[in-house]
This record gives sequence, structure tokens and C-alpha cells, in this order.
Amino acid sequence: MELVAIQITAGPDWPENRARLETWLRQLPSTRPLLVQLPENAVVFGSKEAALQLAEPLGEGPIQAQLSRWARELGIWLVVGSMPTRIEHSERLHATSLVYNEQGERVGHYHKLHLFDVDVADGHGRYRESATYAPGDELCVIDSPFGRLGLSICYDLRFPELYRALRERGAEILMVPAAFTRVTGLAHWLPLLQARAIENQCYVLAAGLYGEQGDRQTWGHSVILDPWGEIQACLPKGEGLVVAPLDSERLSRIRRQMPVAQHARLSAVWRNKHEY
Repeated sequence: MELVAIQITAGPDWPENRARLETWLRQLPSTRPLLVQLPENAVVFGSKEAALQLAEPLGEGPIQAQLSRWARELGIWLVVGSMPTRIEHSERLHATSLVYNEQGERVGHYHKLHLFDVDVADGHGRYRESATYAPGDELCVIDSPFGRLGLSICYDLRFPELYRALRERGAEILMVPAAFTRVTGLAHWLPLLQARAIENQCYVLAAGLYGEQGDRQTWGHSVILDPWGEIQACLPKGEGLVVAPLDSERLSRIRRQMPVAQHARLSAVWRNKHEY
């Protein structure tokens, strides 16, 4: 079994992004089963107007049909980092990660919980994701041939309680598609990913956008980490594939030798302190 992160440069035009994705999907390893992750915003990036125009109801529309078709034709598990999906009776959208199995069936989805409303010292400066998107309100862990997949998106990475909750629900591979800015990526991307891998003893699969998108600069550095926090493969710049084998026995051995999940006491201590 192998894990793959696809790194591309995306923009507001879906046909151009589709062509870029197709180029790399056609160069995937022949190994099956294969778990492939696309970056956050790989479908559309950089324009509120384009996101609103291309957004589809969950489970409907030509973009989701194409994603399903890729998974089926290539015989892969495909995790779409995010695409805009419509919310009934709302002017805002969800940033939604979609998971398709090798038959092209959508087996799960996740709406991004934490929205990137921050100021960053780059050319764009002010980010207000909540102007376009509404936050989700549910966690998602999915059974797969590779183990249990815990879904997240980009800014979620800064909230360790989310990943602890995913681990408590059985997650073995943490999915972290992203479009980290160059400024925040240089400072925090790898340390945060390694922390999530180490503290939860999970593989981390993190596909990132890369390059210049108008006044926005994305960090790339797509990476696959093992449950010890060690880098298995990384692509700092450009477009391409990041590929690494999945060693389920290594994951089991790390968890057996250092059973941190069984040793965790904070929840019990907190509960006891506040019982009346």
C-alpha cells in the first residue's frame, strides 16, 4: 500500500485546474490499493466569485462527477482536499473535503471546522474565509483499506484538540490538505504536522498548493510523515507527486511500545474535578 500527495498550483479556473490534476493523476504509481490526496482548493482557488460560481450541492454536479470518475477509472481512493459546496438557504458555502473509493463512490465528506480569519504579513495581508464560507460542525473518520482516515483541512492544523478527537475515534492516518501561505508555512507548517503525527501516533498525509496566485503565495512542501514524526517523502517546490509506503506494522508497534492513548489522563482529571 502506498500514500500519495499531489502538489499543484491552482487558480480560479476549473478547466485549467482539472488539466493540471489530470496530468499528475495519469502518472500515479501502479500500486493498488493507492490512497491519493489533492490539496485544499485544488478545484478552485483565489477568487470568491469563482468559488460561488463553481460551488455544487453535496453529491451533485459535474465537478463531483469528474472526481468520482477519476477514482473509478484509476482504481484509487481519492481524497479531494476541498471544494466549495452549497448550503441550502444560505449565501455562504462549505469548504468540503470529499472521499471516494476505488469504485468512485463517495464514502465520506467533511466540512472545514476552523476558518482562516487572520492577518498575515504577506502581499495579501488580510484573510477572511468566513466572508465566503460557513464552518462545519462534525468530525469525520472513515474506514478504508489503509486504516481509519481522520479528515481535516489546512487551518484546522492549529487546533490539536481536533486531532486528539480524531485519534479517540480510531484515526490512523490524518489527512491535512492545505493552502498554507508562504509566510505561515515557513514558520509553522512542518512543526505543526510533526506535532500532530507524534502526539497522535498517526501517519500524516499533507498535500499543499504551491506557487503564485495573484497576490497570494502558497507554501507547497507537501509531505508524508510516519507515526514517529519522521519525513517519509516531501516536495518543497513545484508540481508533482509525493509518494511513500504505508507500514501498518510500524504504526502498531509505535502505539504498543508507547501507549500514550491509554496513558492520557487529562479528561478523567478534569471530569473528576468538576463533578458535583
